[in-house]
Amino acid sequence: MSEIKNIGVLGSTGSIGTQTLDIISEYPEHFRASVLTARRQWRLLADQALKYRPDVVVIGEEEYYAPLCEALNGSGIEVCAGAKAIEEAAAHPKTDTVVTAMVGYSGLLPTISAIKAGKTIALSNKETLVVAGELITNLCKEYGVDIVPVDSEHSAIFQCLVGENRKEMRKIILTASGGPFRTLTKEALSEVTPADALKHPNWDMGAKVTIDSASMMNKGFEMIEARWLFDCQPEKIEVAVHPQSIVHSMVEYRDGSVKAQLGVPDMHTPIRYALSYPTRLHTEARPMRMEDYATLTFERPDMEKFPLLGYAFEAIKIGGTMPCILNAANEITVQAFLEKRIRFTDMPVIARKTMDATPWSETPDLPTLIATNEEARKIAANYL
Repeated sequence: MSEIKNIGVLGSTGSIGTQTLDIISEYPEHFRASVLTARRQWRLLADQALKYRPDVVVIGEEEYYAPLCEALNGSGIEVCAGAKAIEEAAAHPKTDTVVTAMVGYSGLLPTISAIKAGKTIALSNKETLVVAGELITNLCKEYGVDIVPVDSEHSAIFQCLVGENRKEMRKIILTASGGPFRTLTKEALSEVTPADALKHPNWDMGAKVTIDSASMMNKGFEMIEARWLFDCQPEKIEVAVHPQSIVHSMVEYRDGSVKAQLGVPDMHTPIRYALSYPTRLHTEARPMRMEDYATLTFERPDMEKFPLLGYAFEAIKIGGTMPCILNAANEITVQAFLEKRIRFTDMPVIARKTMDATPWSETPDLPTLIATNEEARKIAANYL
């Protein structure tokens, strides 16, 4: 890499966002932060802005605009607020690559804005493709935009496909840690708490993603994301529970060969690859030693115990707005569980009811997806 890439980080105060800034710090000769956005953590956003000196920062919740302005007074950094401002920042003219690290449905419209501005997308916000996979895929073709995945599983698949003819791919094998409740009985799941669910055995992630991992909804969403990223039908995507989280995913080819990407459970690695692709950057991080991981195991997921994974396969098979409906229900129920308003086992029950009750459209445009998201949220909230 010779020229410095300007990186816009949407969701810079979250888990992926802060680790993206770690990579920018590690390689100042290669990367510069041009845009930083956050939803409400204005103090951390201000600290990041003073350290990385972006062209613009945006706080999503407008009530924090005044204190953010005061904190950055005299810095020369442009300060904006609101959802529309985040969309505009995603298309900032100085930015080359946009890291979409916002949580949930909120990442959809800013990602669309970045695509229409011709930015390379380093995709961490899987919900963008869950909600609007076909629309996003078509927009990328129309505007000549590349998506490089940030999720460790999709980065692994992406790397396994480099240099290969995708027509020779037989199936994708998505690995899953199984989360903190892998060995619990179905009956015991009704008693788990948010604190229990937030204790992921391998990964350090944000609260929403960690709860999704515990319910295996995250793997369902990753399956839908893989369907669109790699133009692979869901029946050719398999989930394998791999508790050690060393094999990040695999691709099987028609000649029987299986390629896998391995690494320690550290999101800095796929973020580094997404930002530097197609080159690889040297790192001083401790290399993986195979003798430290002498036992690697794999098992089939229990879809009876974790029905949300099965609902994801059902949703993408139905298509249209059904994945959008499932995502909306999941966001409502995860927040309710975190607030201790429902039990862990209530989440799939409410998701099922919402999928059955929300009006469905086969070929939705963006306004239809937006309306469906709002309607599904209302319906899910009524079931709480």
